[in-house]
Amino acid sequence: MMQNNPVVLFDGVCNLCNSSVQFLIRKDRQARLRFASLQSEFGQAVLQKFNLPQNNFNSFVLLEGEKIYLRSSAALRITRYLGGFWRVFQIFWIVPPFVRDAIYDFIAKNRYKWFGKKPECMLPSPELKERFL
Repeated sequence: MMQNNPVVLFDGVCNLCNSSVQFLIRKDRQARLRFASLQSEFGQAVLQKFNLPQNNFNSFVLLEGEKIYLRSSAALRITRYLGGFWRVFQIFWIVPPFVRDAIYDFIAKNRYKWFGKKPECMLPSPELKERFL
């Protein structure tokens, strides 16, 4: 399961999550990030390995080597891979995690209501397939 590149695990049926992945693909100019849905075999194996619920998809996960980051910490950590302007969001590390995560949880709880969901996980285009696990 060890990956050389960081892996973003996301809810594959969530429209907000899928839009976020598309955004990350566009902004990650060095193509360092890899992606997998939480529902995928790889995603389920990561959740199991780290003793996380395998049927609760309210957080995306960042896997860096053998370490994982959840919720707002995952989001902030990802901005490091985007470079340029996006690194300004590193300032939010000063906000206590319980505050950051409360905001994250509020959005996660309402994401289907606000943004909708797909009946199944998205399939990457042939040119992006190598970035998906």
